[in-house]
Amino acid sequence: MAKDVAGRQPKYLRIAAALKDAIAAGEYGPGDRLPGESDLMSKYGVARMTARQAFGVLQAEGLAEARKGAGVFVREFRVGIRRRGIQRLAVEVWGSGGSIWAVDGQGRDPEVEFLGVAEEAAPVGVASSLRLPDGAVAVVRRRVFLLDGKPVMLATSYLDAAFVGGTPIAEPDTGPGGIYARLADLGHKPARFREEVRSRMPSADEADRLGLAAGTPVVLICRTAFTADGRVVEVNEMVLDASAYVLEYEFDAP
Repeated sequence: MAKDVAGRQPKYLRIAAALKDAIAAGEYGPGDRLPGESDLMSKYGVARMTARQAFGVLQAEGLAEARKGAGVFVREFRVGIRRRGIQRLAVEVWGSGGSIWAVDGQGRDPEVEFLGVAEEAAPVGVASSLRLPDGAVAVVRRRVFLLDGKPVMLATSYLDAAFVGGTPIAEPDTGPGGIYARLADLGHKPARFREEVRSRMPSADEADRLGLAAGTPVVLICRTAFTADGRVVEVNEMVLDASAYVLEYEFDAP
């Protein structure tokens, strides 16, 4: 029965399955070049378009990537960043003027490309999280984070403009310790954080800005910062290159 089902599959799916089996068996390792279109055409007696469709399946599933003028290669997954979700937000980091992003760099020199700060109407969901009325204005800070020169995360922070407008938080350079240190200066020190994590495929703009190969998903993290009395002082929406990150959360049993 299984053979009958396989026999009814389109040829490109059968070729893709054979290539995936070869990758799983270690015949082709990370970074290895897969057989070319002409090789598949000769081996399976198919047209060039069928060979391209087979490669398209592997690329869509994130198993392979095409390199212009060189061929199709087994994708390499390099864990560049171990994001320690709890340790990076410790007050000892930003409270002493340190950078949360530097914690992620783990000894390497991370970079931040600042895209701008502006006062804009907060998106409905963000306004709700900040406990603001619809149409309320937020200070919006946008950044791209890079490691070894490669973009790995997009981040957009939203804060109540009525509260932080005219403060260093609304300036390009917030100073040592970043946003959280400046909130502490204003008497609203973050005391609790909540992160919601999910994943999806990137939009065309996200894929372009992060330089993602076809088939690479993104991880979405929405962090909400609270003061000790429960006031929401920041909502930060982050888009992470899933192939660059391991998300690590270490905590005691409740």
